[in-house]
Amino acid sequence: MDKYKCENIAKYVSEIQRKGNIFFLKELSHLGLGYGQFNFLMELYREDGVRQEDLTLKLNIDKGTTARAIKKLEAEGFIIKKEDKDDKRAYRIFITDKGIHHRDAIYKVAKEWENNLTKNLTEEEKETIISLLKKCI
Repeated sequence: MDKYKCENIAKYVSEIQRKGNIFFLKELSHLGLGYGQFNFLMELYREDGVRQEDLTLKLNIDKGTTARAIKKLEAEGFIIKKEDKDDKRAYRIFITDKGIHHRDAIYKVAKEWENNLTKNLTEEEKETIISLLKKCI
């Protein structure tokens, strides 16, 4: 196999990421959100009141990116940040009424993106690609 003609997995992952960014920005911009904040909100919908540091670890994202996303979500009124009662150096992140109010719309956008990505795949192929991507990670 010619080393200069091989397929590059990273190219396709990057293309999916770029298209996802465009999709989420288009669908969520009326709420003042983009893809960067989307993942944080989805995690907070799973576990409200999580420590900011734990969000960083769960999403495998650096602390600076987490801080910027939290700041944006707070500025847009989707979350509030409160000092942790047990550890004064840490903060817990809570979803506001506004965040709860828009949860169904945000889930709908997530489902639409998932459907766009997988519309040409069988259920078995969907399971396989998830398994393979997890292995890559």
